[in-house]
Amino acid sequence: MPVRGYGKANLTSGVPQLPDFSFARMVGLRQTRPHCEHVSRYASVMPDDSPTVGLRVVDSLSAVDAAQWDACALAPGAAGSPFLCHAFLKALEDSKSVGRRTGWQPQYLLAETDDGTLQGAVPLYVKGHSQGEYIFDHGWAQAFERAGGRYYPKLQAAVPFTPVPGPRLFARPGPYADSVRDAMIDMLAKIAGDNNISSVHATFCSEADWKRFGARGWLLRLGRQYHWANAGYKTFDDFLGALASRKRKAIRKEREAVKREGLVIHQLSGDDLKPRHWDAFFAFYMDTGGRKWGSPYLTRSFFDILGSTLADKVVLVMAESDGRPVGGALNLKGDDTLYGRYWGCLESHAFLHFEACYYQAIDYAIAHGLAKVEAGAQGDHKIQRGYLPVKTYSAHWIGDTGFRRAVDTYLKQERPAVEQEIEALMEYSPFRKENEG
Repeated sequence: MPVRGYGKANLTSGVPQLPDFSFARMVGLRQTRPHCEHVSRYASVMPDDSPTVGLRVVDSLSAVDAAQWDACALAPGAAGSPFLCHAFLKALEDSKSVGRRTGWQPQYLLAETDDGTLQGAVPLYVKGHSQGEYIFDHGWAQAFERAGGRYYPKLQAAVPFTPVPGPRLFARPGPYADSVRDAMIDMLAKIAGDNNISSVHATFCSEADWKRFGARGWLLRLGRQYHWANAGYKTFDDFLGALASRKRKAIRKEREAVKREGLVIHQLSGDDLKPRHWDAFFAFYMDTGGRKWGSPYLTRSFFDILGSTLADKVVLVMAESDGRPVGGALNLKGDDTLYGRYWGCLESHAFLHFEACYYQAIDYAIAHGLAKVEAGAQGDHKIQRGYLPVKTYSAHWIGDTGFRRAVDTYLKQERPAVEQEIEALMEYSPFRKENEG
């Protein structure tokens, strides 16, 4: 597949407005389609009549047709992840949850044929910090800057504030999809190199993308999360029946304790979601965010937009005491997965966190035939509640040769350590072993 040569690979003119950072030779290029140079190393293997693909960067999804974006982002392999769709990412923009103020400045990479058809895209952001990523590189940043380098700004191929695994190289299904992905990988590195950006990070990418990045020379990193798998359970009791006796009893006691508190739990989705629910949940979110992160990422208007555009993807667990909302958990659902995202409460109730975040999610997944629940980053306590450790994947391009060598050495040691840790954690699985009650 030929890829049009465009000259210097610039980002859009909005980038210099990032506080405390400036890039060399930033010029406004959104008015013209061709502006990025890419020499294709694989065009020769494609048919002579294959379409020419142009690559460009835009700073808002307002410039991208929603149906075209979703045709690439929600292609097979994405499992219908709501976090990848045009509506979710644009809600982050429109609510000012991302942008110059937050240090997540959109710079979406697009691959298009001459007729304007979107063939691929990358959700790309210029970052002035390492917050909200859940793949921690603060140590890398400190080491590079102690050595005299400038780590920030960097580029992040990710869904902001969202440690949910999924594709980062979106491609329209068809015979050219893999070539488009390769072109976008190479263009990410070129954009960084042409703009004196230290590094590019594709975080929580799919395993398939991870391998593709690695094949093109990127550094590979492993992490871990905790996911619950539905083994064909018909009821929550079926799930409990698969656990060792002691673990089963512990979960029952936790759920019974919530009932003794007199709490009523609701699962809200679609038209059941009202502004009062978002008001209550935002208070929960701000309380948790203020205590854990210091500066919550999402604005109040984000939840209104989410409720108006993706209500059918939302599963909001709301706990009430005497008719007053006291805590809750926000989930979104894909084709076969429920994704746990945020939790908060205004009152302390024994085991409410576990009930709202983990057990209600399992209840919902079983009732709706979903294959798994992804409970987000961190938390070894999830293991005892049926959420087992799984690998997560990220890929990293680093421009400085010496720094790249140092990070590569570190990752070669870290990857087997992560695998060994996952193997060790599996020994704490609550599921029954043979001949165990």
